[in-house]
Amino acid sequence: MNIYDTIGTSYVHTRQPDPRIAAQIHATLGDASDVINIGAGSGSYEPPQTVLAVEPSEVMIAQRPPGAAPAVRAVAERLPVRDGAADAVMALLTIHHWTDPEAGIAELRRIARRRIVVLTWDQQVFRERFWLVRDYLPQAAAFDDERAMPTDVVAELLGGARQEPVPIPHDCTDGFGAAFWRRPQAYLDPRVRAGISMLAQTGDAALAPGLAALEDDLNTGRWQDRYADLLALDSIDVGYRLLVAEL
Repeated sequence: MNIYDTIGTSYVHTRQPDPRIAAQIHATLGDASDVINIGAGSGSYEPPQTVLAVEPSEVMIAQRPPGAAPAVRAVAERLPVRDGAADAVMALLTIHHWTDPEAGIAELRRIARRRIVVLTWDQQVFRERFWLVRDYLPQAAAFDDERAMPTDVVAELLGGARQEPVPIPHDCTDGFGAAFWRRPQAYLDPRVRAGISMLAQTGDAALAPGLAALEDDLNTGRWQDRYADLLALDSIDVGYRLLVAEL
């Protein structure tokens, strides 16, 4: 069973596209006439010119909004799409879930005519800069150590790609891993954690000590004192990267 058939049930509630991140993604797609979205989930960040979504989870496909591009159930490693099928192909926060990322990236190159856009993260930057995994939930960082592919490796597999930092706004509407960096109370909410794969897959039992410490620090004001510098920031860079390959 696809993991998102289990952890993806609440995505429609906690994972709403952020317009600022959407604008950056759409800018990298440029003048692409048609787009295929791989690992599309519920359709977040799909531009109007999306012609097809590829997603292995029936649960995620069922959450796609009315009027979204047609979706086919398949995996990135074996795309049921002809060579050069679309001007641009995008894969957003998905390659870490693929069983064979190298094969999946080769498939992206096969079906794209001009451009590939991948949203992923630099795990080293993430675990160094993001207070949640650095100071409270090292178990989640360790989980991601096993599945995160270095961005330089992704860029090489793409045949060369430029990397753009994706700053995360303090009021980000898309509840992925670091979205609540200035709203720490959110990480104590089980529904929020259910929409963040590194937390949902690590599991509450392993996270319990760190979550208890976070709750105590929030109640006593230690968190606010320790991270006072964050409260003055509008956005931060914790390692999320857009990789853009021109073919």
